[in-house]
Amino acid sequence: MSAKDYVEKDYYKVLGVPKDATTAEIKKTYRKLAREFHPDANKGDAKAEDRFKDISEAYDVLSDDKRRKEYDEARSLFGAGGYRAGGPAGGGSFDFGDLFNSAPGGGGGGIGDVFGGLFNRGTRQAQPRRGADVETEVTLAFEEAVDGATVPLRMTSQAPCRVCSGTGAKAGTTPRVCPTCVGAGTVSRGQGAFALSEPCRDCKGRGMLVDDPCTVCHGSGRASSARTMQVRIPAGVQHDQRIRLKGKGAQGERGGQPGDLYVTVHVDAHPVFGRKGDNLTVTVPVSFPEAALGGTIEVPTLGGPPVKLKLPAGSANGLTLRARGKGATRKDGTRGDLLVTVEVVVPKLVEGDALTALEQYREATASDDPRAALFRATEGA
Repeated sequence: MSAKDYVEKDYYKVLGVPKDATTAEIKKTYRKLAREFHPDANKGDAKAEDRFKDISEAYDVLSDDKRRKEYDEARSLFGAGGYRAGGPAGGGSFDFGDLFNSAPGGGGGGIGDVFGGLFNRGTRQAQPRRGADVETEVTLAFEEAVDGATVPLRMTSQAPCRVCSGTGAKAGTTPRVCPTCVGAGTVSRGQGAFALSEPCRDCKGRGMLVDDPCTVCHGSGRASSARTMQVRIPAGVQHDQRIRLKGKGAQGERGGQPGDLYVTVHVDAHPVFGRKGDNLTVTVPVSFPEAALGGTIEVPTLGGPPVKLKLPAGSANGLTLRARGKGATRKDGTRGDLLVTVEVVVPKLVEGDALTALEQYREATASDDPRAALFRATEGA
């Protein structure tokens, strides 16, 4: 829509509402007219389709308080004032386009610049663009995942081209403002009461067009850049966990914020310890006498001195003991627990005094059948 059309079209007349109509009245009228002239209700009727477009265009402006105010001011100044499409009040030839496009001499400064936001014709500064997010992977030792570690990561991402300093233009040339989005990098497409903003297709959202592209980045202004950075992986990270490091991704354009770095962490298995959430796990073998009679057993910890735990008499195979505060580090700095699973070890070969003593034990406990309860339950079923 041109600036001339914007001023000459009477949107109040299109909707059939007075100039002092409230937003609610405009909305109500638009809905009624939209239902009446909607293309779905008037298939094949070109006039109804054109009418629907005019209604939607009028509603886009009058339903927005800011745009409505600018529209009213523009029509008051130009539509109903001394300037007409045929010429000034004093007669003679008058080019409406000269009024809105530029001042004499082509140096800019026309009314189009004043109402640039209203007519979408003024030159707008391209907006900063946030850098892209970058993804990478790292493999940590079990201990590093538990306590946290600082690791070097070599990453390849997009950064401003060093040859053209990010302009995309060959040395000695400069890019020009995209005429489609007027340098904004985005364009708005409206339909009825809705308006969507999307990247400009001509300049791919950059706001600039390059006629003589840089030989390195081929006009994109971006080039692959490899860098190695030291990254702190927090303590307690889990296997295959994806963590986000804000601002560690690709650099932005035109002062935009950098993207984020997403790191997928793989953790090597440990020969002794396992992991269950914030707790570490370990299986400790105990002898039959220790399990039967009880006592104190020594248990290893990850990266620290061993701890001693009390083993109750009559401990069964698979019993879990807990060493508090000997697990993985949590986000708040506290630590989980070490879960110790008891594994009763049965000797493969028994001979000599041990065999004699074990046979005496069997005779002494012959009346205690550990499977008696099992048979009683079967008989009662």
